[in-house]
Amino acid sequence: MYNLNTKVAYNFSNKAEKAEAAIQQLMQTTPVVGLSVAVVKNNKIIYNHSFGYKDLDQRLPLQNNNIFRIASISKSFTSTAIMQLVAKKQISLDQDVSELVGFKIRNPKFPNTIITLKMLLSHRSSINDSEGYFSLDAIDPSKNPNWEKSYNAYEPDKGYMYCNLNYNLAGTILEKMTGIRFDKYIQQQILDPLGLYGGYNVNTLDSNLIAKIYEFKRDSTKFINSPSAYAPRTEEINNYTMGRSTPIFSPTGGMKISAHDLAEYMIMHSQLGKHKGKRIIPKNLSKQMQAIISEEENYGMALETSTQLIPGKTMIGHTGVAYGLYSIMFFEPKEKIGFVVISNGCDTKTINGINGVLHKTVNILYEHLIQ
Repeated sequence: MYNLNTKVAYNFSNKAEKAEAAIQQLMQTTPVVGLSVAVVKNNKIIYNHSFGYKDLDQRLPLQNNNIFRIASISKSFTSTAIMQLVAKKQISLDQDVSELVGFKIRNPKFPNTIITLKMLLSHRSSINDSEGYFSLDAIDPSKNPNWEKSYNAYEPDKGYMYCNLNYNLAGTILEKMTGIRFDKYIQQQILDPLGLYGGYNVNTLDSNLIAKIYEFKRDSTKFINSPSAYAPRTEEINNYTMGRSTPIFSPTGGMKISAHDLAEYMIMHSQLGKHKGKRIIPKNLSKQMQAIISEEENYGMALETSTQLIPGKTMIGHTGVAYGLYSIMFFEPKEKIGFVVISNGCDTKTINGINGVLHKTVNILYEHLIQ
């Protein structure tokens, strides 16, 4: 008797094989250490596969449960957590950040213009990273004599500049408002409810699962290991000061997670704040995160809108770049499709402002598994 399910499975297997062959061909012609991918259709993960190496030196293969530091996609976890506090009316997006962080946050050229939490999350605060962002001392007038350099010449909310310090400040505010250490809050309120393995504190994660990150040196065409991507910061954590030491965990870029679990998290955003029967943030606040605030940059609050990834598609998500790692998480909520691609080291050339290896991989996956 003819079995329809067998045919469907067989057809999908053929499509997956073609996608894998195309990705392997890409990796043969372009420098890549490893790639981990996940594809979502109808808001379900339909494909998850890994290519290349977790450890290039020892030639250990990359596997689907390997976790990576995902860089700036991490910002969306911080923004999501802030939205949880907004939902509980513990905080307002229009609040003065100075009141929340505990010291004066004011652009000296515009001392009467408050800088709000929404401005931090949308990179419209007029703050920059020129004085650094690994410590709040960079922008604290009592700690840094050059604090004024941390501000741009334009008035807050009158311009856009992508800024990591914005999100280390947001993470600090989260900690001050909840009394819970940043890494633990994200674990308890976002990861655990969704059943995801990962976190901002590398010391709590299985070191055997961590994929090494390699920076590609174009001049020598060699990959160099970047161990600082997973620096344990043990001494700093042991001497932690709540509401001040938060940048140690890098709310702006420090999440470690697998491509599979990042895709599960992405589905939550695609479904406007709910997944696996768990409501993580209210629908209206999820929409606010995704809504474009800066028109020219198409940026919302840790989620951006892009027409540059798949021809003819308007996607929502974020990219990440750090230490040689490249990551991408984009979804199309109406079609209920999405893609996560993470590379722990690859060529740095771009296509439409997006890492070329990731751009090509997403389009291969779309062509063979979705289209």
